[in-house]
Amino acid sequence: MIFGRFLSQPAPAMTTERVYLRQPEASDFEAWAALRAISRQHLQPWEPSWAEDALSREGFRRRLAWFDRLRRFDQGNAFFIFDRRNDTLLGGITLSNLRRGASQCGELGYWMGRPHAGQGYMTEALQACTAWCFSELGLHRVEAATLPENQPSQRLLLRAGYKPEGVLRGYLKINGAWRDHRLYARLLSD
Repeated sequence: MIFGRFLSQPAPAMTTERVYLRQPEASDFEAWAALRAISRQHLQPWEPSWAEDALSREGFRRRLAWFDRLRRFDQGNAFFIFDRRNDTLLGGITLSNLRRGASQCGELGYWMGRPHAGQGYMTEALQACTAWCFSELGLHRVEAATLPENQPSQRLLLRAGYKPEGVLRGYLKINGAWRDHRLYARLLSD
């Protein structure tokens, strides 16, 4: 029945050996809420503060509306990452702050559910999404930023071909505090 479920879902935008990425939809709510709930302690140190209703259906609807605005206004795109073997939701990647004109650049953010972290899924997904940014969106540069102490994320970016570029002071408000981030980027020519 996995095959039948897969056909009823939107076609994947990207597929790798072990994962596929597709745009989130309303029917993903239960899997998303359950994965985020069991991963809360794993994710909170690296993310903006969660709203009180972050895991509610209404909170998910707001997230989907934001994803839709990104797409419609050519400001980015969002993808959920699924295991190809069993259609299990693993995590997500969001392209945002898409800049056109002379810049042709965007920023990637990503998260992986705690049960699936450290198994190489995000490496595959990030490499596929980066290639998609270059081939489908015509970007010249893709950026990602990580907290200085987030060594696993830094290793991930290096494995995916990103190069360290420096520190962005007070870049993002993470878990309630403005935090410095290390900037990594990959160019089409890399």
